Amino acid sequence: MKLSVFHTPELTPDQNSADCAIAIDVLRATSTIATALAVGAEAVQVFSDMDKLMHESEAWQPEKRLRAGERGGSKVAGCELGNSPLDCTAELMHDRRLFISTTNGTRALQKVQASKTVLAAALINRRAVVDHLLKHHPETVWVVNAGWEGSFALEDTVCAGAIAHSLAKGLGVPLEELAGNDEAIGAVALYQQWQDNLLGLLHHASHGKRLLRLDCQDDLKYCAQIDVLDVLPMQREIGVLVRA
Repeated sequence: MKLSVFHTPELTPDQNSADCAIAIDVLRATSTIATALAVGAEAVQVFSDMDKLMHESEAWQPEKRLRAGERGGSKVAGCELGNSPLDCTAELMHDRRLFISTTNGTRALQKVQASKTVLAAALINRRAVVDHLLKHHPETVWVVNAGWEGSFALEDTVCAGAIAHSLAKGLGVPLEELAGNDEAIGAVALYQQWQDNLLGLLHHASHGKRLLRLDCQDDLKYCAQIDVLDVLPMQREIGVLVRA
């Protein structure tokens, strides 16, 4: 198995050769997707374009859908939800489809949607992702970070490092044997430095600071947790993720 980390969708190769692709947007899209599925959403359908989200969701009965839109950390007008995983309650999500578009995370998912297997990962469901990789042993794994508007993001890279670190231990191989690029080595180094203070790292991250200015402290606390959800969001059809 070879695992490569790409810091943004823009840095991810256009020629997709991944057997398994993992999209990460810790703050907050993949944390929200994992939480929505954990509490009973029927599926999560992702969009990079808000107009397309609105158009496609119109085909669903209002009681069977929820629209979540976020740009720049704030909720988009016309949507019931923004991009906070804390809004994903069992009462609200049960048996509904969540239609979601965010600034960065949904772009990462769309970049790799043609892969054989597509997963959504965050710190909160790291173990479920690693267990899947250990069970199925895909030959080539791409971890695609959402970043922030084309730039490197600490929180996504530390999550990629958490996955790679745990996977190397589970496989019983040295990191240099697992790593498919230098970014994977760097991601693990970042995780090893901050694994005991992930919330502190999120407070240092530029997007973490942005969310703090929007009074989203509780979101950071939630998203900084590791291995608290046993849920694996997996693409069932292009753009639609379900609980595997």
